[in-house]
Amino acid sequence: MPRILVGHILNGELSEGVSGSYNHRKAVARAPQEPQKPTEEKPATDSKSTSETAKPVNPVKSTPSSIASGKKSYTYDCAMCHGKEGAGDGDLAGDMHLKLRDYRDPATLKELTDGEIYSIIANGKGKMTGEEGRMKPEQIWDMVNYLRSLAKK
Repeated sequence: MPRILVGHILNGELSEGVSGSYNHRKAVARAPQEPQKPTEEKPATDSKSTSETAKPVNPVKSTPSSIASGKKSYTYDCAMCHGKEGAGDGDLAGDMHLKLRDYRDPATLKELTDGEIYSIIANGKGKMTGEEGRMKPEQIWDMVNYLRSLAKK
């Protein structure tokens, strides 16, 4: 059976051995966790967004169904950083002091092929982790279609 730590939440962190009166609303019980490694930022060259990844042509036609599927995945996996409407203004991006692209601006994705966008989503870029292995290729292509649709609104 795992050891359970009991303590108080102070400034958002678990604190053991806090003196003072006990308040059951501040008590926390959870299994100890291994320390998190800081995420390493991937240089743009590591995102595999080269001419070899630019070649794949999107095999998923941009239909209302594909765009809706892409929006669903985007809302779940991307909106926290890239913003609900794709403006690059998500809460997590603000907390991390990131300056992200506004996908509503047609010029933002103009220079990127669908294959390059797919590669960035699949493999990640900078502090962004990739979705490869978590999402099926068709889901990533649906997200490419959704991102393209944002500039058309």
